[in-house]
Amino acid sequence: MNLIKKISFLFLICLLVSAAAYGQKRNYARGADEAFEDKKYVLAIERYKKAQAKTKNNRAEKDRVSFRLAECYRLTGNPKAAKAQYKRLHKTGYDKKEPILLLHYANILKGGGFYEDAGEFYNLYAEAVPDDPRGLAGAESIAMIEEWLEYPSKYEVEYIKKINSRQSDFAPTYANDNFNELIFTSTREGASGKKTDEWTDQNFSDLFSTRIDRKGEWSEPVLLDNTEEGVNTEANEGAGVMNSRYSTLYFTRCPNEDKKINGCQIYSSRRTGRIWSKPEMVKLSNDSSDAFGHPTLSENELLIYFTSDRTGGFGGNDIWVAFRDSKDDEFSRPFNLGPVINTPGDEMFPYLRSDTVLYFSSDGHPGMGGLDIFITTIDAEGNWSEPENIKPAINSEFNDFGIMFHPDEEKGFFSSDRRGRKGLEDIYSLIVPPLEFTLTGVVTDDRTLQFVMDAYVSLVGSDGTSVTTRTTEEGVYNFGKTQVRPYTTYEVAVNKANYFNSSVTITTVGHEKGKDFTQDFLLKPIPEEPIVLPEILYDLAKWNLKPQYEDSLQGLIQTLDENPRIVVELASHTDSRDSHERNDLLSQKRAQSVVDYLVLRGIDGDRLVAKGYGERVPRKMTKELTREGFTFKEGDVLTEEYITALPSVEEQEVAHQLNRRTDFSVLRKDYVPKSGISEYPDEVSILVNPDDNVVRFQTQDKTGLLIVPVILNGYNDNFIYEDRVPAQVSLDKALQLLNDGIISKSDFEGDPTKILADKSIRNNSIFNIDELRIGARTIRDVKFTVVHRQQNPVTLGRQVMQKIGTYIINENTKEIIFQYKED
Repeated sequence: MNLIKKISFLFLICLLVSAAAYGQKRNYARGADEAFEDKKYVLAIERYKKAQAKTKNNRAEKDRVSFRLAECYRLTGNPKAAKAQYKRLHKTGYDKKEPILLLHYANILKGGGFYEDAGEFYNLYAEAVPDDPRGLAGAESIAMIEEWLEYPSKYEVEYIKKINSRQSDFAPTYANDNFNELIFTSTREGASGKKTDEWTDQNFSDLFSTRIDRKGEWSEPVLLDNTEEGVNTEANEGAGVMNSRYSTLYFTRCPNEDKKINGCQIYSSRRTGRIWSKPEMVKLSNDSSDAFGHPTLSENELLIYFTSDRTGGFGGNDIWVAFRDSKDDEFSRPFNLGPVINTPGDEMFPYLRSDTVLYFSSDGHPGMGGLDIFITTIDAEGNWSEPENIKPAINSEFNDFGIMFHPDEEKGFFSSDRRGRKGLEDIYSLIVPPLEFTLTGVVTDDRTLQFVMDAYVSLVGSDGTSVTTRTTEEGVYNFGKTQVRPYTTYEVAVNKANYFNSSVTITTVGHEKGKDFTQDFLLKPIPEEPIVLPEILYDLAKWNLKPQYEDSLQGLIQTLDENPRIVVELASHTDSRDSHERNDLLSQKRAQSVVDYLVLRGIDGDRLVAKGYGERVPRKMTKELTREGFTFKEGDVLTEEYITALPSVEEQEVAHQLNRRTDFSVLRKDYVPKSGISEYPDEVSILVNPDDNVVRFQTQDKTGLLIVPVILNGYNDNFIYEDRVPAQVSLDKALQLLNDGIISKSDFEGDPTKILADKSIRNNSIFNIDELRIGARTIRDVKFTVVHRQQNPVTLGRQVMQKIGTYIINENTKEIIFQYKED
């Protein structure tokens, strides 16, 4: 920061101030004050520290010395030390005499990330100096920083290790139209000056150059020119810019002659091959006390923008402009760019892009801390727009400055003293990366949490593009950067046989940076069992669909819209009060009322089958449900006997109401969509299953163990009978049951995401079979254990068989004969 301030303040006074000017001050502070006024801040710090020890009994002088010491620390880039001094001075009330310390203290607090405290001191400064907009601007910036951090700019920045040294390196500019060489300012070893700058305690700065090769590697920087009357001298040179033809360099030179007032000026040097001409000063004023620096020019070189603290500005350093009619003429009297650009703070390091866009650094506009880089544009009438902060990642809570761009591409360089640097100030590259997007995800079975292979995933864009891919063995799908385009909204749809389709919407609209989208899908298998529609209940002996229950059908409508090839059965049920005939008719009318509504909402009638089951299929509770204070447990079947046994009339009425319901099931998955609304059939279907108490078995060849047929959750299978073995399955059989939908993730005891990880099932996991049927009898809630080492797919023993009933095994006839227990 110290060298930035030196180059930016521009007016460098190297004439020793006479001791007479401080005749009224104590002698022991005189030397420190002389060094301070001479801008030899490193020297001034040492002298003020000695003076502090001698002013303990003079509070006014002690505070004055402390304030000067704080300013020295601030101007030499030591905010930590400056902060301690400002904090003490505020406690002593010295801000009443020097309110500017409130602003400096707030800036340091903001730079350190202490935003709440910084806001407090900005407001104190705004109250103390209401005419200075920097107080309110600082307070405003505190509120904006959080938003800037959450929504940064589209630029990406990178530290350039090879260019930077342990000293100051900043203000780069392109050296040629191949854009493979940079000219920049540095105080590194090897600079022309042999003395140490007493402001910065560094070498005097020079202009260096470096080239980038085809591999993207930067060369070791060298002096741009080391001839006797060339660009670099024993003074400070820096902050240069080439003209649009890359034939002339305009740069800043700050002489350092003893006992003489030396102001920075802008010089130009022409290049012929590798030879630079003797620099000539660019005349911008007839007043020798005016100082100028940081030039940037229009493409025709007829306008020059620069930094100056000359009279007529708005505060510290301002940005000015001067004009000329031809390149052979001198520039006119400079004009200040005005209060839209310039503030009571410092505006510096202007960079003109395409003649209409101006970048510059400022600590007077709302920023993140220190110098921030801003952008403004000029309209046809010559008016500049309100400057905008270009936000992170270019701006930080530290000093960010000296930006420049490739003329045709969104890339360039800038300077910063942010954390992570190698030197005091370093050069960074910036680029807007290509706006590229990708989309990837994993498709998983919602019931089993296993990967779904060969699912079709389609990507349909608002621009009319459409592309389809299939999932891998691991359920993965990908769409690359050529398929996912900027400024486009996409519908991503997944479909596979025997699953409900699923779709989501993603958009690249509004994204200033590329992004790798991730969108996973849980596909729900189409169940064999009917699915109860939520909250479609009917009054006793009524069939009309109540308006308040129409919303319950929105999920079904969405499912039918997303799955245009399925045909569903709408099944309605009654309670058991009334005759079979009347209940069959009533239930048919209830099913028909639902179908009527769906047709009204645009669903093709050919996809809807209305069926009335009357009272013949009592409801089985698939999960625990509490209604009107009465709880019905999972697995309860609301038969007439069950309801009659309930303890109160009120509870019985709730059970009857639960039986009056409508559910749906998928009949077909091969429907071919067509336009128009079709009529639907009216049918009633009643199914009856016979009983049998004899189960025939086979035997294993090698072991002689019994192979017995069994039905697990409606799935026909066999088990091996081993008398003393509990209910167990092998890993392969458990995965088969899971993948075939016989069991689901919710049937496992424990966290299914851990049990079903890595395309497997954890050893000794326990799952529940809702219904196990052997012969004519069914038992419920049978616990099975997954045993990885087990060879037989399914084993059952006496423990489970006795739940069916007492049994006799006849090995001669190969029959198991049950004497069933009463329900």
